[in-house]
Amino acid sequence: MSRVQHANEPDIQDIVALNNRYATQGLTLMRSEEFVYAHLADYRVLRDGDGGIVGCAALDEYSPSVVELISLAVSQDEQGVGHGKALIEATEQLARKRGYDELFSVSFSDELFLACGFSRSALSNYPEKIARYERIDRSELQVGEKHCFTKRLREKA
Repeated sequence: MSRVQHANEPDIQDIVALNNRYATQGLTLMRSEEFVYAHLADYRVLRDGDGGIVGCAALDEYSPSVVELISLAVSQDEQGVGHGKALIEATEQLARKRGYDELFSVSFSDELFLACGFSRSALSNYPEKIARYERIDRSELQVGEKHCFTKRLREKA
């Protein structure tokens, strides 16, 4: 039985290792221990029965109303059994708790995000994301298969 929980300091190296396992394939951006430490309160991890981390996801704020779901990763041998969905739901719950109006993500996992109630969106709707890509890794903008997804968490007043 796996459980989604808050990440803790002892989890940092495992989160970095899991996330960066997919970075060479362009599925995630590289994350450092410093990045994860600085965002520890934003991470949710999925643990197996022995307490090991088999999945992770985090939030990254763009404005007081918009947040991105980042670093979604599930161990290869644990994929296809609903862990990604559980992590998306946990980060969405955190975003709602923090009062964000909108959650978005850029991913190859079209079916997963659509199954979680997200809608397709244009990356151009998030110029701040494009600016970050240009600073971090310009090649991310040239990956044609990644799509942008969005979900309204609260209606605009």
